[in-house]
Amino acid sequence: MYESIFEKRDSLNLTPTSENGPRNPLADLTLEQLPATLQRAAARAGWTALAPVQARGLPYLLAGRNMLIQARTGSGKTGAFLLPMLARLDPARSSCQALILVPTRELAKQVWQEAEKLAGPDGLRAVAVYGGVGYGPQTNAIKEGAQIVIGTPGRVLDHLLRRTLSLEQLKMLVFDEADRMLSMGFYPDMREVQRYLPGRAIHTCMFSATFPEAVLRTAREFITEGEFLSLSTDHIHVTDTEHVYYVVDGMDKDRSLVRLIEVENPVSVIIFCNTKAQVNYVATVLQRFGYDADQLSADLSQSERERVLERVRKGTLRFLVATDVAARGLDIPSLSHVIQYEPPEETEAYIHRAGRTGRAGASGVAISLVNKGERFALEKIAKEFSIPMQERVIPTPEDVQAVVAERLTALLEAKLRGRDRLQAERSRRFEPLARSLAENEDESAIITMLLDEYYQRSLHAPALQPDGAPVAPRANQTGEFKRRRRR
Repeated sequence: MYESIFEKRDSLNLTPTSENGPRNPLADLTLEQLPATLQRAAARAGWTALAPVQARGLPYLLAGRNMLIQARTGSGKTGAFLLPMLARLDPARSSCQALILVPTRELAKQVWQEAEKLAGPDGLRAVAVYGGVGYGPQTNAIKEGAQIVIGTPGRVLDHLLRRTLSLEQLKMLVFDEADRMLSMGFYPDMREVQRYLPGRAIHTCMFSATFPEAVLRTAREFITEGEFLSLSTDHIHVTDTEHVYYVVDGMDKDRSLVRLIEVENPVSVIIFCNTKAQVNYVATVLQRFGYDADQLSADLSQSERERVLERVRKGTLRFLVATDVAARGLDIPSLSHVIQYEPPEETEAYIHRAGRTGRAGASGVAISLVNKGERFALEKIAKEFSIPMQERVIPTPEDVQAVVAERLTALLEAKLRGRDRLQAERSRRFEPLARSLAENEDESAIITMLLDEYYQRSLHAPALQPDGAPVAPRANQTGEFKRRRRR
């Protein structure tokens, strides 16, 4: 089920590690072993002891080693990369010396607040930069000499393009929650930011809850001689599948699936159902919501099955809905997620389903949606196979709105950056209309529609077939969809 990361390290240009830790492993640190200045910083933040990620990660980061650290949100990782900055950056030099890239404005604010507490009133200065707000206060803070810049890749790139930010004096580069950053669509902006890095070695580290293939590829592009450190187990590796379940209302399971997909934004996923009728229904729901989804079930003709399998083999199908029987023998490389719309009828099937992600040296996520009755079946599976399962709360509509708004803002700002002067001049024809629509509550539906269409086209448009034509849903699915919704 799990494959060794070491089989892939050569192609990733990452430093070999042993099963017990990185090369030349270092002993964990305690709070009392930190330098006095860092102990005072910890006291300002109210720490009484180091969190595991800090105790294990700080020795490597203080030594200036490039690290890929697997640690979940809320584990204390922010302190793990901020404390080394207090030790290595020069408060007397009024320039950006550390850049922390984060996926959301909320995380930028949280990291900034932690940096302010740790640094104290007379220490290093930090600024949070993110989209959706004006540039003025951010620009002023950078000009005043903030040594630590925390921001979303898109807004950081905007400041670089405007020449309000320079990375010439950069000493440290941190990618925080790298998996979420990629799911937000920031990869192109991250690559553009890379063009502004100085042509010398920069101490770089990457933190991520999981290390799917997309994150590993990004690590290869930004980090040389990177070493892995995982906080998810007692030994060092990233070859892991995260097992998560959500307890949802059975009547709302389809909408819960959609909200989960919007927040997770998986690169590629198989959604397992127990019956072909359920497969047909779930595939139709996803297609009606605009997702690039198709199905495999016993109802398909041979030609339809071959069409779907061809897309699977070429990696052009993002969401595949299938039964265990239909997916048997199907090998999909680089599968980031497996979603179980319902627990399998046979306990062993869970292992086969979950084992389809987290392959080839990457980590993956196995998600189960269960109602209250199905929860007992899932708990039985977890107990039988000793699987550590985490229960999480399903995203609310408000959670989805916040994530989608931030993602769309990043998309639109990136689109705006790509426009030349002539295109910008052409756009100014619509400024009066844009203001009028924004100020008129009755006309807000027009703006809402345009934003929705652009978002769907940018993130959820169907992949093209070899002849360039979009993949169309099956004609007979609409009737089944309507029947199931009425029920």
